[in-house]
Amino acid sequence: MGHHEGTTQDPTRTLDAAALTSLREDAAADLPQTAALRHALHRVPERGLELPLTQRLVLEALADLDLEVSTGSALSSVTAVLRGARPGPAVLLRGDMDALPVTEQTGEPFTSQHEGVMHACGHDLHVAGLVGAARLLAARREEIAGSVVLMFQPGEEGYHGARLMIEEGVLDAAGSRVVAAYGAHVMSSTLPSGVVASRPGTLMAASDTVRVTVEGRGGHGSKPYLAADPVPVAAEMVLALQAMVTRQFDVFDPVVVTVGRVEAGTKDNIIPDTAHLEATIRTFSPATHAVVPERIARLAEHVAAAHGLTASVEYTRGYPVTVNDAAEVARARRVTQTLYGEAAWFDADVPVPGAEDFSYVLQHVPGAFVFVGATPAGQDPADAPYNHSPRARFADDALVPSAAVLAGLALDRLAQGA
Repeated sequence: MGHHEGTTQDPTRTLDAAALTSLREDAAADLPQTAALRHALHRVPERGLELPLTQRLVLEALADLDLEVSTGSALSSVTAVLRGARPGPAVLLRGDMDALPVTEQTGEPFTSQHEGVMHACGHDLHVAGLVGAARLLAARREEIAGSVVLMFQPGEEGYHGARLMIEEGVLDAAGSRVVAAYGAHVMSSTLPSGVVASRPGTLMAASDTVRVTVEGRGGHGSKPYLAADPVPVAAEMVLALQAMVTRQFDVFDPVVVTVGRVEAGTKDNIIPDTAHLEATIRTFSPATHAVVPERIARLAEHVAAAHGLTASVEYTRGYPVTVNDAAEVARARRVTQTLYGEAAWFDADVPVPGAEDFSYVLQHVPGAFVFVGATPAGQDPADAPYNHSPRARFADDALVPSAAVLAGLALDRLAQGA
């Protein structure tokens, strides 16, 4: 707790250009080591909350940096605290570690050795980039007034790993609540390699799942009037959901409903007892996110009732809306452009419909989440395979701005004081 004593906040205090230039040069010089770690991680991808091989590689990479390191209980997380030479506040940098159930088709020399599992979303770069940032910060320990919490997180791909790490105390790991948090996500397409993009406010959507079971009464397909057919009712729900989102929600605060699974019946001439729908729901504001479940349940239940049937609705909350702090996005823009020039930053016009569990961190502390272009050389960002593709490839050189920008954000915020 003593690391807050004697510090005051001065928003006008920022890093000078020379300090940021040295970060850029050191991050570039460190690329062979950072890339080697990325390749080692890429070869042994692991899914979910338990990532023992990944955790071991992270612990080995941090071993000589003089950090306060702890591991998780409910998940194989790594939390490392870097103490500066002088007291001050704490900031957090995050890298997620888990992979996807994808069979790799990239042909990379360091391709996945685990069949059916791949770092198709670039989390291997996130981990290596965060380790690179840790090395940059450790080399500048004497310049730091405060602490940096390094959050190596399993279970981003649907397992709520950030929420679990928060429950285990990652935000207070330095002895006091962090005053800001930063994270970066690489993109295998869309952005040229090294370009950093973000926006204030909503950056990414909330992602929920709804499952609807329409309860009817089965019978012979030739005499539907003697049964209670759930199939046309389920079909009507699919269309009614699309009408609902255009008529009950502001077009500038949209809701996206995609019914990805419809299941009913066993044979063409048998009316089944039940029909099932599963849909993903994307929302872009906490207010809309709060009311969608009731609207969907009401629609499903009443459409079923109109036909004399019943519907049961199971609505599962996924990740919340990822909301950036405007001042911290401005910091990210300034740091990035000082490091790499005006063209290195792109102001995103609209949010991304994907979801991200760094949103849990940003519910507790102000911060910024940014995208870093990692499109390989020779590929057009407009049509390169996108994240989650079995053919998604990520440029190693994106590790340089990933590490430098994260380290720069931490140093710049700590220079500001408590």
